[in-house]
Amino acid sequence: MIARVLTIAGSDSGGGAGIEADIKTIAALGGYACTTITAVTAQNTQGVFGVHTLPAEFVRLSIQTVLNDIGVDAVKLGMLANADIIAAVAESLPRGVPVVLDPVMVATSGAVLLPDDAIANVKKLLMPLATIVTPNLPEAAKLTGRALQGADDYLAAGQALLAMGAKAALIKGGHGDGDMLTDTLVYEGGVEVFSHPRIHTKNTHGTGCTLASAIATGLAQGLGLVEAVRRAHDYLQSAIQHAPGFGGGHGPVWHGVKV
Repeated sequence: MIARVLTIAGSDSGGGAGIEADIKTIAALGGYACTTITAVTAQNTQGVFGVHTLPAEFVRLSIQTVLNDIGVDAVKLGMLANADIIAAVAESLPRGVPVVLDPVMVATSGAVLLPDDAIANVKKLLMPLATIVTPNLPEAAKLTGRALQGADDYLAAGQALLAMGAKAALIKGGHGDGDMLTDTLVYEGGVEVFSHPRIHTKNTHGTGCTLASAIATGLAQGLGLVEAVRRAHDYLQSAIQHAPGFGGGHGPVWHGVKV
C-alpha cells in the first residue's frame, strides 16, 4: 500500500519550500501527499512579499475532510502561522500515527516568524504530540531558552525538547560554523549524529521543509526513526547537489532527484 502523508503548512508560490516542497518530496520518495494549507504566500527566491493566513476553522475542516475519507499514515507540520491555527491543528491531529513537527519559527535572517502566544502553543499543545521535532539552531534556542554553541549544547537542547513531551528531537546544525554540517538526533533510545560535508551553495531554500517531509514519508512507510532520518539526510544532500539554480536569490533544491 502506498503510504499517505498529510502535510499541514503554508504555500510557497515559488515552489521551493512549504506545501510545494512537501508534495514533491513525498512523491519523490514513493508516498502520496495530502495537504492542509495554513497560509498562502507571495514569494520567490529573493524573499516573501505577502502572506495571507487562512481561518483556523477552515484549517480544521481541511484536516477532518482528509482524515474522514483518505486517511493518513503520518503527518508533517510546517508553518502554522498563529496560535489559533496551532490549537485547531492540535485538536484535529489523528492519534496513533507519526507526527513530524518542523517548528517554522525563525527565519534564516533571524526574524521571528511566530508571535509569543503561538510559540507557547507549539510547546504546550504540539510538542507532546510530536514523534520527532526538527528545529534549526535558532528555533531550538527559542524553544529551549538555551544558547547553542556546540555538540554538548545540541544534546542538551534535544533532551530539553524530550522533556517537553516530544519523543525525539533532531537539532539541525546548518546554521553553525565549519565545513562539516552536523545534526544531532536525541531520542528515547539514545543519540545519533549525522554529519555531512557542507555544500557551499546559495540554493538551500526549503531544506527544512524537505528534510521533515522526507522523514515523515519514511515513518509512514514503516521505517524506524533512525533509518527514516538517515534516508531523509541522504535524499536532501543529493537534492542540494542537483539544485537547478533557479532565481536570483536562495534557489530551490531539486526534489526530483529520486524520480
